[in-house]
Amino acid sequence: MLPTEHRLRRREDFATAVRRGRRAGRPLLVVHIAQHRSGVTTDPHAPGEDASPTRAGFVVSKAVGGAVVRTKVKRRLRHLMRDRVERLPPGSLVVVRALPGAGDADHAQLARDLDAALERLLGRGTR
Repeated sequence: MLPTEHRLRRREDFATAVRRGRRAGRPLLVVHIAQHRSGVTTDPHAPGEDASPTRAGFVVSKAVGGAVVRTKVKRRLRHLMRDRVERLPPGSLVVVRALPGAGDADHAQLARDLDAALERLLGRGTR
């Protein structure tokens, strides 16, 4: 499970990542990332500007499926991000939005799309 300090919870943080961040779309999901800017912090509980951890949040709408399917997708995405959050720049805000096909996808397919989107956003992938 994704540790508490790496979870994105506030509406303002989700809005910042989606509106001001960069975006990479894949067939099963869309990833938004807003990298930390010097002097700007959105977490009032952060001990210091440089110490703010990367935080991730997830959006899984009813278009993905019923409650059981949505919960399954959220759990899979949280598990996948747990292993990848340390590779992201400190202080980044990440929002992973599941698309309708994510409900039928298996763990490996979600992992492949998440990795491809993150690589593209971090400049290590091709367009």
